[in-house]
Amino acid sequence: MRLASLTRPDLIFLGLPGGEPKAVLQDLAQRLADRGRIGDPGELYERLWEREQLGSTGVGIGVALPHCKLPGLSRGFVAVGVTAEGVDFGAPDGAPVRVFFLIVSPSLSPAEHLQALAAISRWVKGDDHVAQLLSLHDPEAIYDLLGKEGS
Repeated sequence: MRLASLTRPDLIFLGLPGGEPKAVLQDLAQRLADRGRIGDPGELYERLWEREQLGSTGVGIGVALPHCKLPGLSRGFVAVGVTAEGVDFGAPDGAPVRVFFLIVSPSLSPAEHLQALAAISRWVKGDDHVAQLLSLHDPEAIYDLLGKEGS
């Protein structure tokens, strides 16, 4: 599964707030509601925050993978968020998070959820992908990077 197949340029958000993890998750939820991808941003935020309380979704090298399942979705998606100011997301390496891959899956599709997590994990481990993403300032350019060979 290619990472670019899970998202679209209109689901790539630059300029997320820094500071607190809750603020980032609330902002992402609101932006997804504004794009019509979800109905209730409060519900998405609550599910993301509940998942975060089970253990940090910060994976290191400045990346977090907040994720949850929502009832009523016909298909899952990935939103990508970037913040200029790093956020302490409790990553194992202690690095502040600047790139968020938010995975939202239908409640009844656990395989789709795991495939998305795996695709993102592979991409993040690729040749300097995170640094390349952080050097870009346009959602279309980030989307193109996500679709490059070896992704």
